[in-house]
Amino acid sequence: MNASLLLSERHTISEHAFVELVVWRLPLPLQGSRHCFKYRLALVVNGSCVLRYDNEPGKGDHKHVGQNEVPYDFTTPKALLDDFWNDVDSWR
Repeated sequence: MNASLLLSERHTISEHAFVELVVWRLPLPLQGSRHCFKYRLALVVNGSCVLRYDNEPGKGDHKHVGQNEVPYDFTTPKALLDDFWNDVDSWR
């Protein structure tokens, strides 16, 4: 049983900002998550991560907005990407 990389992309969105998207399908859910995906979606501006969605083992699904960490209600990979890009658009 191996993890499968579903998405690994980096998008430049300005001279000083980029987005990195990484999503894996796992054979079993991570501790703290109810789904079989591992993800890290980040917006980096001037070398600092200003927005990140991830699900660390034991912490479950959450997002970081600046210095704040808030729970994230994961439903589907498509909704995850839509929510992330909506937050990126709001940041712009």
